[in-house]
Amino acid sequence: MVGPTGIERHPDIAELRQTYDRAGSTAPAQVLEGLSFLAGLYLALSPWIVGFFRFPGLTVSNLITGLVVSALALGLASAFGRTYGMGWLIPLLGVWALVSPWVVRGGGEATTGTIWNNVVTGIVIFALGAAALGMAQVYRRHERGERSGHRLGNW
Repeated sequence: MVGPTGIERHPDIAELRQTYDRAGSTAPAQVLEGLSFLAGLYLALSPWIVGFFRFPGLTVSNLITGLVVSALALGLASAFGRTYGMGWLIPLLGVWALVSPWVVRGGGEATTGTIWNNVVTGIVIFALGAAALGMAQVYRRHERGERSGHRLGNW
């Protein structure tokens, strides 16, 4: 049987993973991850829901971006201690969803519906991702006993 070697055996790594696993198992974190999953799923399906599938470039962009957001949200929900390092991608993908109607020009100019769809969905994804990152950071500080910039405890 092969066990972890090197940095994996370091006690701080194990403690950090446990802290993030506890943060990911709180009810607010689970709500944020669930909403992020749904927002990503909506973004992936939005070309057919809103009706702009005739813009192939934007359709592919929304489909891939939405599926990636959903996959990241599922990863964060199932193993937050091992995937929190990729959490910064969700807000970044929200920004991409917001600007993509102007960047992706395949099939012609974006319509008002496509622009509103992506702007609102991008803002929602960005906000949910930023909130999840902020919550993890606050929880980590709380676990370490930090208050008002002062470190308490021995971490």
